[in-house]
Amino acid sequence: MAGHSKWANIKHKKGRADQAKGKLFSRIAKEIISAVKVGDPDPKNNPRLRLALQKAKAANMPNENIDRNIKKASSKDQSNYDELTYELYGHGGVGLIVEGMTDNRNRFASDIRIATNKRGGTIANPGSVAFNFDRKGILQIEKGDIAEDTLFNDAIEAGAEDFDQEDNLYIVITSPEDLYQVKENLEASTYKCLEANIVMVPKVHITCSKEDQDKNQALIDWLEDLEDIDIVFHNMEL
Repeated sequence: MAGHSKWANIKHKKGRADQAKGKLFSRIAKEIISAVKVGDPDPKNNPRLRLALQKAKAANMPNENIDRNIKKASSKDQSNYDELTYELYGHGGVGLIVEGMTDNRNRFASDIRIATNKRGGTIANPGSVAFNFDRKGILQIEKGDIAEDTLFNDAIEAGAEDFDQEDNLYIVITSPEDLYQVKENLEASTYKCLEANIVMVPKVHITCSKEDQDKNQALIDWLEDLEDIDIVFHNMEL
């Protein structure tokens, strides 16, 4: 996980999780099914589904897979996917937030317990880790020839809360509730959003030893390899 920036860390975790196309397709399929079950099967009336379909197209998911998952979501026999969050204490006082989607809560809980048994860490009480994080929506836009002041003004007008940048990316920060709408407002102004995600941003980073960093990374890697887990956020200073 390169760099000290919170945005670099988010990009790394996302990139690592997406290396396995099979897992990526599985996650997107669950997002499509979940979006349809809680909303409208017509993406015009369902911003959450629109975002899931955009992710599917960006990942080159075949159209027949997309259509099949939309149809599956309308079936009474199709399991519903629950979005679950676990809070963990890692090594050296580091906090971890584990997010995923599952159709089997018991399997999810068992996988978390096995991970901590194998790689250390403990399961924390709800809220005991999360209070150290802010939940935000982030949009990543490639800098290219876009002027910073222009995008900043357009982002705020579109409903964004804040603005940041890193390397070749602009980061537009929103409330979680406004992420989809801000994305659509910016794209209507011809901006292209490379990614749109809801993330947990640490308020304070924890400094720990190299040994504890390695142990925490081993725990994160184990967790992110699990089928039901989408992403792991942490407040470890790198």
